[in-house]
Amino acid sequence: MSMTPFVHLHNHSDCSFLDGAIKVKSLVNAAKNAGMPAVAITDHGSLFGLIEFYREAEKAGIKPILGYEAYVAPDSRLKRDYQQGARKYDHLILLAANNEGYKNLMALGTYAYSEGFYHRPRIDKELLRKHSEGLIALSACIQGEISSYIIRNDYEGAKRALHEFLDIFGKERFFLELQDHGIDEELVANEGLIRLAREEGVSLVVTNDCH
Repeated sequence: MSMTPFVHLHNHSDCSFLDGAIKVKSLVNAAKNAGMPAVAITDHGSLFGLIEFYREAEKAGIKPILGYEAYVAPDSRLKRDYQQGARKYDHLILLAANNEGYKNLMALGTYAYSEGFYHRPRIDKELLRKHSEGLIALSACIQGEISSYIIRNDYEGAKRALHEFLDIFGKERFFLELQDHGIDEELVANEGLIRLAREEGVSLVVTNDCH
């Protein structure tokens, strides 16, 4: 029985500053040696490694999936006055499905630094609505908005957030993301994500948060 090869869709290179340690060439070579037909790069708030990654993947004969892990403000990217301890951003994986998606990645990455920078380069859902074409979104790690609601025992909040993302991307371009690195909070999040997927008819993907 033939099986679809696993493809890593959540990877942080050394362009995830102070966070990732994977060299782009090493990432591509590891994917090729494992027989993977494609691999993604999703640096934190950063698009700086995309060109090198694209060239190395093309050279190695595997499909480069260009993306990044966006920091999404819970309200407006322009807001700066937060109470101490308040959430200033949530994580969201964005992957370019085509050339239009790549252009929208560039736009979002630019706005994140030029308009939304506060502790991190942030975007917001207003920008996502304007620049969602050609992009595939994954709900990200336990720092993603939906998982965060589940971990805080707010299932209805998670459902509202899911519906908002579905309104932006549609069911064909938004996926709930499961991870298991032996972290207790991930197990809680995964249970809620699987429940959401079943109830709302949303597809799941499994990733490793590679750093």
